[in-house]
Amino acid sequence: MDRLENTVRPYAWGSRTAIPALLGQEPSGEPQAEVWMGAHPGAPSGVDRGTGGTLTLDAVIAADPQRELGAGVVARFGAGLPFLFKVLAAGEPLSVQVHPDLARARAGFAAEEAAGVPLEARERNYKDANHKPEMLCALEEFTGVCGFRAPLSTVALLERLGVAGLRPVIEVLRAKPETEALREALTWVLTLHPDTVARLVGATGHALLRLAGESTDAREALMLRDYAALADHYPADPGLLSALLLNHVVLAPGEAVYLGAGVPHAYFRGLGVELMANSDNVLRAGLTPKHIDVPELLRVVDFAATEPGVIRPRSVAGHPGEELYPAPIDEFRLSRYRSGGWPLPTDTPQIVLCTGGRVVLTDATGEEVPLAPGQSCFIAADSPAVTLTARGADATAFRATVVGAQAGACWGLSEAA
Repeated sequence: MDRLENTVRPYAWGSRTAIPALLGQEPSGEPQAEVWMGAHPGAPSGVDRGTGGTLTLDAVIAADPQRELGAGVVARFGAGLPFLFKVLAAGEPLSVQVHPDLARARAGFAAEEAAGVPLEARERNYKDANHKPEMLCALEEFTGVCGFRAPLSTVALLERLGVAGLRPVIEVLRAKPETEALREALTWVLTLHPDTVARLVGATGHALLRLAGESTDAREALMLRDYAALADHYPADPGLLSALLLNHVVLAPGEAVYLGAGVPHAYFRGLGVELMANSDNVLRAGLTPKHIDVPELLRVVDFAATEPGVIRPRSVAGHPGEELYPAPIDEFRLSRYRSGGWPLPTDTPQIVLCTGGRVVLTDATGEEVPLAPGQSCFIAADSPAVTLTARGADATAFRATVVGAQAGACWGLSEAA
């Protein structure tokens, strides 16, 4: 078991208070957006193996992948940790974005490598050859947008706004079949002249605030204010117009959402834990000063209207204490443990993060690793059996691992009480 030393990423959209509050630290005044826990080369966690200095987790795994990951995981996913675990704290909206599927990621990465595009170049789309399905679980109320809203529902919202400049997109959404309508609507938004974007975003922001003030539905008013805030943050950016095509989502603490390949989404505000395949591939559709590659984005987006499925944790038959957030992906598995003492399943690599109270990990040799909120621990696949003890009524730990060689036994789900 290795307590992790993790990197905090100071992206501009990060909250200035949420991560320091979780860690019990004084705010620095600077944004703190993400804490990365894992072996991604962009910010690998550090571990102390008694060598007199800190080693990076990716180097530790590379030195003995069979021991650290387990033979079954190496056989299925290769010699790197398949997932990346994060704490995410949004103080301002993140970009509207999508992630590629595995085939597109491999092709795009190979093409940019062959073309000699530097990894850190502004115009680079693919930082690696992996896909990036992800799950976000709220630690406090968390808002954002996820997946396309049904076209006629978007028409109803846009009609109520009464913004004349939105008539073209309204007519497309009303007249065309769903997939064609959504593709044409997003293309229209992303190819507007910058001067038109600025005027339209300004008018739409004002209309959203007016409608929010008139609304007697608290949930609707929250949605309208969230959308309106995008105009303040990015007044000359198409992101507000892109986001209006998407479902507004509010997660209560403990609720999660899963985002597969091609699903457009953006996070607005809140604190949560995020688990994803070990990738940093993002294509953007607004709310960002970063590069937007419209043709490549349109190749990746899944133009299907979907209801955002809010995921709540479920108990797992044969795994006492585990509350699983089910997802249709094998590279990662997210679960929660609360007050009590619980044996952890073994034979796969795992990272345990404490988010409340006090958590102690104890292995079969008697070694203990205590965790305070915001602290995390890597448990290698060959570790002696580990017990997680969550002490106190508010004690909570999240566990990130991979669906390993014995995956079949891990998905006997039942609804949590």
